[in-house]
Amino acid sequence: MNKDEVKGKLDQAKGKVKQGIGQVTGDQRLHDEGVADEASGDIQEGVGKVKTKVGNAVKDIGNRIKK
Repeated sequence: MNKDEVKGKLDQAKGKVKQGIGQVTGDQRLHDEGVADEASGDIQEGVGKVKTKVGNAVKDIGNRIKK
């Protein structure tokens, strides 16, 4: 897991907490902010996963060239 994936997971968790607090307190703005944070986290985690896959593919190609 790289730093983008970790940051994405943290943003998702932060978003879920904000949504819950917003729902309990009736603060629609906080709830909506939480939804946005969670969506942003989803995107960032996805970017991190792509970076990991690309990095692994480059390593595999490097290993094949060495053979």
